[in-house]
Amino acid sequence: MSEASTDPEFQTVDMQKEPEETGGGKASAKDAEETPPGTAASSPPKVSLFPRSRADPYDARRYFVTRPGAFDQAVEDLKTHVVENMGETAHSFWLLTEIDHWNNEKERLVVITDLALLICKYDFIMLKCLQLQRIPLNDLDRICLGSFTFPERSLDRREGEGLRIYWGKQQEPDFLSRWNPFSTEVPYATFMEHPVKNSSEKFGDVCQISSFVSQLVPAARNVQTQDSTRTEVMRVEYQPILIDTQVGLMSFIGNRNKLGYSLARGSVGF
Repeated sequence: MSEASTDPEFQTVDMQKEPEETGGGKASAKDAEETPPGTAASSPPKVSLFPRSRADPYDARRYFVTRPGAFDQAVEDLKTHVVENMGETAHSFWLLTEIDHWNNEKERLVVITDLALLICKYDFIMLKCLQLQRIPLNDLDRICLGSFTFPERSLDRREGEGLRIYWGKQQEPDFLSRWNPFSTEVPYATFMEHPVKNSSEKFGDVCQISSFVSQLVPAARNVQTQDSTRTEVMRVEYQPILIDTQVGLMSFIGNRNKLGYSLARGSVGF
């Protein structure tokens, strides 16, 4: 018992000992008289052990992006791609979670270059880029910052805050894109902070939504002010972000099992 009491998973609690039984099964009157009023009788305390709840410090290690060198390799791969195929320079890299129009979470590496915003689907297991979406900074229309909301009768729910980036003249997806969970024609992208944000100082910086916005807004406005055809630059608005889903069964299963992340899944392969 003494060895168990030193385990950091447990906390020791002292509990009052019951009066010892004497011959007739009752405490003697003499012992009661010798005990000063208001003073508890001294006796060896009983010890009770119970698990102490705390966050699992190893949970972040399930994400392959936290493995040594994984994020750095992704950055180098995208730097090379941007220079060789686009002729641009990458200025900052961000690890965020994209929320699609069906409320599905997807791990994304986001890059701000001279002229564009890149949204990359990167496989941190095989260390390769699977999909790259390029949005010119000159096409960005506005950014909304706020908490997530759903239609009044929706069964779907999501806590927290994020941002949504709109581009082009069309502000909402068309009918076919709205009902296609795999559509890439949605004219906006919604992001929130990645789950590994608090795992280290490094990821705390690259997963910070406010820092990402502080880099994106000046970069976009700098490009837009040089375009004589634009009448106004990108706006920043603070308002709730609507995710227009009703049931959300698909997202419930996917998000609960984190299917949108490169994650170690024990005996079940990714």
